[in-house]
Amino acid sequence: MARLRSLPRGADVAAGPLVVRKSEADGVELLLLRNPPVNALSSALLGELERALSGLPSTTRCLLLTGDGSYFSAGADLKEMGRIDLVKAPRLVRQVRATLRRLAEVPYPSIAVLNGLTVGGGLELALACDLRVAGESAKLGAPETSFGLMPAYGGTQRLARLVGQSKAMELVFTANLLTAAEALRIGLVNRVVPSGQELRAGRDLAHGIAQHAPRAVAAAKRAIRLGLERTLEAGLALETEEFEREVLPSDDLLEGIAAFAERRPPRFQGR
Repeated sequence: MARLRSLPRGADVAAGPLVVRKSEADGVELLLLRNPPVNALSSALLGELERALSGLPSTTRCLLLTGDGSYFSAGADLKEMGRIDLVKAPRLVRQVRATLRRLAEVPYPSIAVLNGLTVGGGLELALACDLRVAGESAKLGAPETSFGLMPAYGGTQRLARLVGQSKAMELVFTANLLTAAEALRIGLVNRVVPSGQELRAGRDLAHGIAQHAPRAVAAAKRAIRLGLERTLEAGLALETEEFEREVLPSDDLLEGIAAFAERRPPRFQGR
């Protein structure tokens, strides 16, 4: 594990929007964080992210989220936080947590493409996505305690659910960073690819997912995500409910069966 190095100095200001949206084929949407030098999660960037998430089309089948440059995100804008008094800080934290919750609850799969340093609030942002693809040179961690802080955007809960209580505690207590290979080993990321290839790998994954029946994928996401918050029996009941309500009556199921019988690729319409 490595310690957090000093972040780049300077007061670079992004020209144009802080969150850039690009629509791709197959219903894949890409959101690019662009707040140099480290894609800090300023209140302005988070406001744009909230609006971008709210404005995604109903035809979206998969969402990609990545950072511009050599950082996914170095987390909260500490300079901005230093100007906020203790009375206003809790409201700001709740607003950020609400944005990350909106990201976690989009009805289609979301993929964080980690193209560099992913720490603090940046890691919490990545954790709000369903899947994570990292470049080999990426570093991930929760260094908040080394700044007198703690993960407060949902990181203590999402991290522990993903990698287990003991490993989450180790990462938060020590403030150490993980290499991409270590993150893959503990299940923090799903795939590691050569640096510079992470967005291509994320796109390949997203477009592959987008080929499958949207209603079935969305139902499976709800069953997995919400089922983890319930007992096994309640989770099984939720799975049955999703299957019977969303999958069995769908036109996509009929199309999938017909495509299999006719030995052709299915043409799912999300109906």
